[in-house]
Amino acid sequence: MSEHGTPSPFRQASSLAYFQERLPVVEKTTSFMTTKRWLCSLLLAAVSVLPVFAGTNDAADAKNNSSTNASAAADPAAAAANPAPSPNPTLAPGNANVTALLGVLVMKGVLAPTEANAIRNAAPDAEFQLLVEALSRKGLLSAADLSAATSPAVQPSAPSAVAEPVAVSNSSAAPEASPQTQTQPQPPYPSRVAGELKPPSASVVPAVSPIRVFPVDPPKPGGLAGMKVGALTLAPYGFIKATVVHDSSDPNGDDFPFPGIWLSAGPNSTFNTGPTQDPEVHVKARSTRFGLNLEWPDMSKNLTLTGKIEGDFEGNFSEVDNRDVSSIRSNEPQLRLAFVRMDYRASETTDIFFVGGQDWTLFGSGAMMNIVETTFNGAFWGNTYERSPQLRVGLVQTLSKENNVKLEGQFGVMMPSTGEILKLGNAAGNGLGAQLGEGEREGADADRPEWEARGALSFQLDKAKGVAPAQIALAGFHSRRTSIVPNSSYCLTAPCGANTTLIPANYDSAFPNGFQSSSTQWGGQIVAQLPTRWATLVATAYKGGDLRFYFGGQINGFFTDVSGLTNVVGPFSTADGGPLAAQGGTVLGTNGAGQVVVAPQKPVQAFGGFIQLGLPLSRWFNANPQGHNAGWQLHFTVGKDQVVANDQFRANGVGCAAVDGSAKCNGGLPMSMGKSGIATLYYKFNNWCSFALEQSVYATRGFNSILLYTIAGQPSNEWQDHRTEFGPIFTF
Repeated sequence: MSEHGTPSPFRQASSLAYFQERLPVVEKTTSFMTTKRWLCSLLLAAVSVLPVFAGTNDAADAKNNSSTNASAAADPAAAAANPAPSPNPTLAPGNANVTALLGVLVMKGVLAPTEANAIRNAAPDAEFQLLVEALSRKGLLSAADLSAATSPAVQPSAPSAVAEPVAVSNSSAAPEASPQTQTQPQPPYPSRVAGELKPPSASVVPAVSPIRVFPVDPPKPGGLAGMKVGALTLAPYGFIKATVVHDSSDPNGDDFPFPGIWLSAGPNSTFNTGPTQDPEVHVKARSTRFGLNLEWPDMSKNLTLTGKIEGDFEGNFSEVDNRDVSSIRSNEPQLRLAFVRMDYRASETTDIFFVGGQDWTLFGSGAMMNIVETTFNGAFWGNTYERSPQLRVGLVQTLSKENNVKLEGQFGVMMPSTGEILKLGNAAGNGLGAQLGEGEREGADADRPEWEARGALSFQLDKAKGVAPAQIALAGFHSRRTSIVPNSSYCLTAPCGANTTLIPANYDSAFPNGFQSSSTQWGGQIVAQLPTRWATLVATAYKGGDLRFYFGGQINGFFTDVSGLTNVVGPFSTADGGPLAAQGGTVLGTNGAGQVVVAPQKPVQAFGGFIQLGLPLSRWFNANPQGHNAGWQLHFTVGKDQVVANDQFRANGVGCAAVDGSAKCNGGLPMSMGKSGIATLYYKFNNWCSFALEQSVYATRGFNSILLYTIAGQPSNEWQDHRTEFGPIFTF
C-alpha cells in the first residue's frame, strides 16, 4: 500500500492480498485457538448441511399436510363435523364491508385511489373478486390465500374461536414503518419491538434487510401497541447478548477491537505486544440493551407524537469500595438515545416531521455494519456513525405508491463536538481533564452549531415478497472547533512558572489579551442499500476532515501547520486543558512579512467505507418460514479507514517545519490505515432467540512504511487481530 497513493479504499485484488500477513510466526497453539478452528469448521459444516435441514423441515410439513388431506378424504363426515373457520365471510352483493375496506386500504397506501374507484364502480357481485385479484397482483395474497379467498365459504355449524396469528419475526426484512422500530437492531435479531402489532404469519422466508436508523415511512396515529399509562402508550424493548470472544492479539486489553495504538499497555508498550502476540479471552454481557418506545395522543388525526429512550451497559466500570475487586463485571448504564418526534400528515403523500433530543447523526449513521461485535461496531475500521444532541426537521414525499418510491430530506442542528481519548491526555498527563476539556469546550467555544443534512431516495428494487425497499442516500456535515489561550499563559521573563510559556515582548504586544486557534470539521457520505430476494448489498463511502468524533481518520483530529513561519513559540496552555496529545498545539510565529500570527490549525483528512453482502441462506433453500430453519443468514463485510497521505506526513512533521527549524508541524498519529474483514453466520432459533458466530480480521498499518510495531519481539509495519465471537441473543 502506497502512502502517497490513490484514494481508492479497496485496491487489493483479493481478500488474501487485502490481509497480506505481516506478522511474525509464533509456533504456539493454545487450547482456545484449537477451539476457534473447531468453531470455524462448525460454521462451514452448518452452511453445508443447511439444504438438508431446510429440505427435511419442508418435507415434514408436506407430509403432515398430505396426511391431513388424506384423513379428510377418508372421513368426510368427520371433516364436516369439525369445519375450519372460513377465511372470509360470504359477502352479499353490494356488501358495505367491501366499500369500507377499500377506504382503509387507500388510507394505508395499499391501493391507489383510481384502483379503489374501479373496484367500487364494478358490479356488486364482482367487487370482492376484483379486490382479491388486486391484492394478489401486489403480492399481498399467495396462491393458497387466493384459492381460499375465492372458494365458496363454508359456514361453521357452531361458533368457533379464531386462533390468534402466530407472531413471526420479520428478521428486519420488512421496512420499518415508524420510529418505534428503530432500536438500532442488529438483524437477524427479531426487529419487531415488543408491544407492536403482531405481523401476519410469513408465507416466505424474508430477504436480508439493511440496518436503518432513519425510517422513511412515518408513524401512524395509534400505531404503537403496548402498556397504557393514562393516555400514554409505553412499549419496552431490547435484547440480552452474551458472547465469548477470543482475540489472537489484544495488547490494549479491551473486549472489542481497538485500533493499533495500545494506550492501556503502559508508556513502553504503545506499539509493542511483548514476548507474544498477546492473545486474550473475554466473556461479555455488557452489550445488553434496553429501551422504551412512547406515543402520546393528540386531538388531530394528522398529528402523531412519538418518542424513544434507549440505553446499554457499555459505559465505564464502577470504582466504589464494595465493587473495587469485582469492577470488571460492574458495568455502568449509559444513555444512547432520548428524543421525541412530531409527524404532521400534510396530505396523502406528504409527511413533515420534527425531532428533538439525542438521536443518530445524519452524517455517518445512514449505513451500519450488521455484525455481532456492537461494542465498537466497526469504529475506525470503516464504519462511521455517532449519536448526538440535536434538533432536526424533515420531509417525506411519496412519489409513487404503486412502486413504493419515497423521497426524504432532513436538516439538523447538532451539538458541535470533538473529542480526546482519555488515555492520550495532555502534556501534563491529565487524561480525564483533557478528555472533558476538549469534549465539552472546543466545539462549544466555536460559538456556532454543527450543521448536518441528508437526502434519501427509497424505492422497491425487487418486488418479491419479504424484500425491503432499496435506498440511496447522501449526507454531510460542517462544524468548527476553537482553542482559547488566555494571556495568563504568557511568561515575559524567566524563570517561568508551570503552565506558562516564555514569549518575546512583541508577541505579547500583538496579542495582549490572549488568542484563539480554530479549525474546521467536515464530511460527506454516500450510501447504497440494495436488498433483493437473493442477496442484499450495502455499500458506503465517506471523506472528511477531523473525523475523530465520527470514528474515522485513525483517531487523527487536527494538526498545526508552522510551514512558512519563523521564531515559533508554544504550545501554550489552553482553557480546555491543552496542550493536548495527538492534536495540534496552539503556537505563535512570525510570517514572511514580519507580523506575529497564530499558526493555522488544519483538519487531518481521511476517507473510507465498507461493503457488506448479506445472503438469506434459508430463503435460498426454501425453508419453512415458520420452522426452526428459517433464520439462517450469512454476511461478508470488508471495511477500511485511511488517512490522506499528504495530511498524515505533514501532521507528523515529515516535510513540514518552520523556515528556521524552530518547530515542526505537529498533532498527527502514526497509524495510516485500519482495515477489517468479517464473516458472520446468524441462526434464528425462534422469534426471540438467535445464535451468532463471527470470524473477523482487524489490522492497522503504520504510515510511510515505518516498522511501527514490535510483534512478539519482531518489527512489523502492520498489526493484526484474528477474532472469534460466539453467543446467543435474546430479544424482548
